Amino acid sequence: SNGLDPEGIIWIRELMKRLAREGRTVLVSSHLMNETASFADHLVVLGRGRLLADMPMKQFLDSRTTPRVRLRTTEPGRLRSALASKGLTGVQADDGHWAIDGTTAAEIGAIAAGEGIPLLELGDERATLEQAYLDLTADDTPFAASTTRDRQET
Repeated sequence: SNGLDPEGIIWIRELMKRLAREGRTVLVSSHLMNETASFADHLVVLGRGRLLADMPMKQFLDSRTTPRVRLRTTEPGRLRSALASKGLTGVQADDGHWAIDGTTAAEIGAIAAGEGIPLLELGDERATLEQAYLDLTADDTPFAASTTRDRQET
């Protein structure tokens, strides 16, 4: 769909989804991973002539990325203490948002509610297909970009 206008992109996506619902196989080869993730339900990744992955999209994303929660609070000190008591660590960015890896918004919401910590924003951050792909191929590519794990550690 690269190069199509927005209506053309929607038309192509809907056509591929309809064909798949009819039981047909739809093969898409694309380097536009985040766009591909919007319609694909199964993923096959080939690298250097080898099969690197062949699984449902959700399974691929879950296996290659770490859950992350993003939030804002008016009481960062209390939040930090509450997280530490549960063995969690959050990183606060300059804009006041927090990133907490390895947990879900439901878990963090329960911790904050139990401690009476107000949350202004709370949500699960979804990993992208691009992040998962870079993580999968990080050791196999001669000029690899930083992986999801590298970005999450900074």
